[in-house]
Amino acid sequence: MVKSNSSQASFARWWRQVLFVPMLHSKWLTPAAKARLTEQVTLAERGHRGEVFLIIENHLPIQDAYRLDCRDRAIDLFSEYRVWDTEENTGVLIYVNICEHKLEIVADRGISTHVSPTVWRAMCEKAVSGIANQKTEESLAELLDEVGQLLRQYYHLGDDPAGNELSDTVVFLK
Repeated sequence: MVKSNSSQASFARWWRQVLFVPMLHSKWLTPAAKARLTEQVTLAERGHRGEVFLIIENHLPIQDAYRLDCRDRAIDLFSEYRVWDTEENTGVLIYVNICEHKLEIVADRGISTHVSPTVWRAMCEKAVSGIANQKTEESLAELLDEVGQLLRQYYHLGDDPAGNELSDTVVFLK
């Protein structure tokens, strides 16, 4: 995982963040929906040595929105939440930005040696399509399941005595 410096400064992106009204867009993320997604993360982590981490954010931080796009924000959060800090470098961050209608997957170098960026991109596009059709929770649950299946394919483990390296709780950044 290498941070790209490809973000272009964008006054339009900054304005979208400033004008974004969270209560109009994130009504679907109720405490019950967050609990169900947390359970989906737990299910996605069964049967393999990987770690799955889900972050949902209303909008980019205003102070960074001019120069930072969703991909770079996801990479920053991958580092901040230490998703990279797993024993076999098999952490996968799923980042959803509600304001930008974007979803990014950042995979650590262990799993990236097995799964091409094209596969991750296709998974993102499928989930974003479902989100656009007002099936946000269902689309994220399906994406979590797909990520879990990929991790099982390359890092299968029938019994995981070491347990979780990262929390399964969905992180919601307002």
